[in-house]
Amino acid sequence: MNLKEIQQLIEIVNVSALDEVIIKEGQTEITLRRNSSKVQAVLPSAPAFAPALPVGQPLAVAPAPVAAPVVASDLLEVRSPIVGTFYRAASPDSDPFVKVGDKVKNGDVLCIIEAMKLMNEIEAEVSGAIVEILVENGQPVEYNQVLFRVKP
Repeated sequence: MNLKEIQQLIEIVNVSALDEVIIKEGQTEITLRRNSSKVQAVLPSAPAFAPALPVGQPLAVAPAPVAAPVVASDLLEVRSPIVGTFYRAASPDSDPFVKVGDKVKNGDVLCIIEAMKLMNEIEAEVSGAIVEILVENGQPVEYNQVLFRVKP
């Protein structure tokens, strides 16, 4: 695979909703992975000669898999609907909205994500017990990042 083809693949990933693409061609493997807004090419050691795709041949890109809500046999994930900063409480002096072990109902506020100076309350979409909190207070979060694990 030549540099021009790799650059074309990077452009395809940049404009798509894909987070990761792995292309295997003989003994050569190229992984394109999106990190926040960057795309990087990870090239493992390859043989000195790697066959190139014929010019004009369309590249097949598989769609990104949709994350299933079930993590383990009985845990559900609460994911961030937006990019922003995660806050466990309404203010620095307030108690956190939830702690590990707390019971929550559908509609209970779990946290706040600040995005562009707007405070967005993230509510539980299922009733259950908080099993795990995966983000620290004040930490930036990405779209679709797992914030909590809940046992329904």
